[in-house]
Amino acid sequence: MEARRKNARYRRAIPALIGAFALTLCHHDMWGASPVSVRDFRGKEIHLSTPARRIVCLLESALTGLYMLHRGHAIVGIGLNVYTPPTFSFYRLLDERIASRSLPAPGNWESVNVEHLLALKPDLVVMWSQQREPITLLERRGVPVYGVFLTGEQDIYEELRGLGTLTASEDRARELIAAAQDEKRRIEVKTASIPQDRRPTVYFMWAQGITETSCGGSTVDDLITLAGGRNICAHIMQEHVTLQMEDIVRANPDVIVLWYNERLDAEDILRDPRLRTVRAVKEKRVYELPDIFTNDLWTLKFLIAAHRLARWLHPEEFREHSLEDAQSRLLRLFYGEKGETLSSYRLSLRR
Repeated sequence: MEARRKNARYRRAIPALIGAFALTLCHHDMWGASPVSVRDFRGKEIHLSTPARRIVCLLESALTGLYMLHRGHAIVGIGLNVYTPPTFSFYRLLDERIASRSLPAPGNWESVNVEHLLALKPDLVVMWSQQREPITLLERRGVPVYGVFLTGEQDIYEELRGLGTLTASEDRARELIAAAQDEKRRIEVKTASIPQDRRPTVYFMWAQGITETSCGGSTVDDLITLAGGRNICAHIMQEHVTLQMEDIVRANPDVIVLWYNERLDAEDILRDPRLRTVRAVKEKRVYELPDIFTNDLWTLKFLIAAHRLARWLHPEEFREHSLEDAQSRLLRLFYGEKGETLSSYRLSLRR
């Protein structure tokens, strides 16, 4: 009789215990049910009743950030550029839906098909903050927009923190940022002590044209400094600048670095008669970043580009570990198991 009374009490208590446990889980971060708020790059407060589960991401820096945060499953729409070679060949390794071209692409950082985007029923859209017209249309329809505008390293971290908050992956964001900052310090240990007279002057060339570059206060300038070089136009405080050909010849850079370019490569620059007197050409120190995805300067992968540039500028300081080792290690850090696949693919392109 006593045993039956005890069992009856237990049976009555179980529903209450289950309810209390479920309520606890609903408020636990791992279930992502708590409201989240973050300020975007416009200074606008973004409020979500629960962390985002359906994200349309039209900006590649944020897209790669979401995959780094292990939130790729929440992506329901991407930018058109992702389906463009050679970028597509990398992203297809991160997501089977991209490989099969089944993930919708309602626009990019230039233009957006708002109706197509709304049909995807997102609870968050991530896009370039300067796309004011589509942002206004989306917000009028009640769709939260996280606007992004990147100008330097700190913005890269800020974007990742914001995405981490909006997707209940703050711990992963902190882990990635801390690891990236540690990696940056490893490079600085080798380059910070190099005296100015041993720091090669560098001209960085964008794919838009031979005279298109970035000068002082830019992401590129930060990259060159980190790698132990001196930007030939650091005195011009501007993100994007069009120089004259005579400006480049007069600056006489020790090294020329090309952003990935489908129309030109290092050999074309070495053969250009207008640059024949430039030291970098005469000494054959002209290099091209081999792909956009791995060397993306507006994501944590700027560190891979920094490793590559540092080895071009100071091979003697960096011969202890190969570039391939550093690249593989960082891709694994950023993307987990998929990073190994990306690294193997990147190496296969060299064969």
